Amino acid sequence: MEGQKGGRYTASSIRAVFRQSCKLASITKPVTPHTLRHSYATHLMESGTGIRYIQELLGHSKPETTMIYTHVSSHNISDVVSPLDLMVSRFRIPEKSLDELSFGRTQFPNNRNKM
Repeated sequence: MEGQKGGRYTASSIRAVFRQSCKLASITKPVTPHTLRHSYATHLMESGTGIRYIQELLGHSKPETTMIYTHVSSHNISDVVSPLDLMVSRFRIPEKSLDELSFGRTQFPNNRNKM
């Protein structure tokens, strides 16, 4: 994006445009362009964008720097499914089937209730 004279916008120009935009949007909380940058990165992460892409968009050389600007809510962490859990769930035998479990020609009756 180019400023009025064809060069880059100055930091003060960006802050002035941002302040005016906040006023027009009736945003009363104290916010800065950095707040917008942090919010952008956080929303990208919460919508599933990979940290490497966010890192590139923000221009960071290290992923650790990107992690400072983003946070992961505990809600999103609870949505993560372990590959191990997925694998185990494929092999889980329904309890009803255990009653009829057999190996080869040997039938194993349900002995759980005979104690």
